[in-house]
This record gives sequence, structure tokens and C-alpha cells, in this order.
Amino acid sequence: MALAFIGVGLAIGLAALGSALGQGMAAAKAMEGIARQPEASGNIQTALLLSLAFMEALTLFSFVIAILMWTKL
Repeated sequence: MALAFIGVGLAIGLAALGSALGQGMAAAKAMEGIARQPEASGNIQTALLLSLAFMEALTLFSFVIAILMWTKL
């Protein structure tokens, strides 16, 4: 039973870690792209916000799945 709770904790932790790393790298590359080509900043910001929203949605989905796993234990 204790291993199941550790699994739920790992699921939440790895999802948060992966999302944070992905968002950080995406934001860094977007800032680099804006610095190189300032006239395209509107398009870059739009694509960045859309990708960040998808990353955050995947994190929330994994959190919901982990909560469902936890309640079934």
C-alpha cells in the first residue's frame, strides 16, 4: 500500500518537473527568437502562449489522474 502512495507522489512530481523544464526551455527560446527578430515578436508570443497552455493542460491532466489513482487506493 505504501508503494502505491509513493507512485502517486512520483507521478505528480515528474509531471510537474517535466512541465516546468518544458516551459522554461520554451520561454527561453521564445525570448531568444524575439531578440534575434523583434518584428516577429507578435507571432512568437502567440505561439509561445499556445504551447504553454498545452503544457499546463497536460500537467493538470496528470494531476487529475494522480488524484484518481490516490482515491482508488
